[in-house]
Amino acid sequence: MIFETVRSDGFEQIIFCHDPEVSLRAIIAIHSTVLGPALGGCRMWNYNSEQEALQDVLRLAKGMTYKNSLAGLHWGGAKTVIWGDPKKQKSQAALEKFAMFVHGLGGRYITAKDVGINATDLHMMRAITPFVVGIDGLQGSSGDPSVSTAWGVYHGMRAVAQFAFGISSLSGLKIALQGLGSVSFSLLEHLCREGAKIIGCDIEESAIQRATSRYPIDIVSHDAIYDVECDIFSPSALGGTINEETLPRLKTKAIAGAANNQLSNPTMGRELLKRKIVYAPDYAINAGGVINIAYENPHEKTYNLQGSRDHTQKIHDTVLTILERAHETQTPTHTIADQMAMERIFKKQRSTETS
Repeated sequence: MIFETVRSDGFEQIIFCHDPEVSLRAIIAIHSTVLGPALGGCRMWNYNSEQEALQDVLRLAKGMTYKNSLAGLHWGGAKTVIWGDPKKQKSQAALEKFAMFVHGLGGRYITAKDVGINATDLHMMRAITPFVVGIDGLQGSSGDPSVSTAWGVYHGMRAVAQFAFGISSLSGLKIALQGLGSVSFSLLEHLCREGAKIIGCDIEESAIQRATSRYPIDIVSHDAIYDVECDIFSPSALGGTINEETLPRLKTKAIAGAANNQLSNPTMGRELLKRKIVYAPDYAINAGGVINIAYENPHEKTYNLQGSRDHTQKIHDTVLTILERAHETQTPTHTIADQMAMERIFKKQRSTETS
């Protein structure tokens, strides 16, 4: 089963990292190194099963290959999931052991922050291996990628508004923001400044309080968000929220958000096309964080903030190109994004084979 998945989806390597003494259960999935070392964050989540953890890391790793390619970066794609409750089971010993596994790959895989992993955790890992990036507070580091991810999502939303509504501004648009975590909190600054009306939700009361204390947004329950009538539905929490059960409930003209793997399966992309709901593919619109990391120079301990912001802003043009090509060919947008990402990878493969 695993080998068939590896073969059919083109994975290069899957590493199961286990150490019972420190209660470490992690999976590193390296999808592709064609464009360069495989970069992808480390996520810690309390999965219901080993199969669920494996399925998540495989989806995320493949998505990173496409994300890095489409963003024009010289990196391949990978991802890590650590199986456990980050609030109860995270330990320095386990993180250091995981970092040793990363170091053993010799730079083939580079890790960073994701759900359940914070800057303090990354500092612990960095003490063991240099193959950790995006560390907030480290000299020359790009820091927390959430701000840059939000900057990219904002420009991607503007592309969606231009395509779907023929306007260049988000002013007056009603946006249903599913999840009020770090990326959404930064995104709110741009949306509210431009005059968008926000309806939000989160499973964490602390996230809701932080958002509502600063921004004029309305709150609904995390389940009711699917029933909100809006111009743009913005999945910005965990993946798979566009599925057979939720899609029929959506009352939106467009989907554009920061979450990874928003579609539970490819059928959802075809269903969105049928329903004429404009969809900005997740890995195209949320690439700001990984673009930001690309502007770190670890050897000189410098970071080019302006270069990162300028590059991230180009997400607007990337998303618009995807939407236009999809419309012209009546093809789901996620399929067009995949094609554009693979075009660059195939080109690199051909040049390598002929050199």
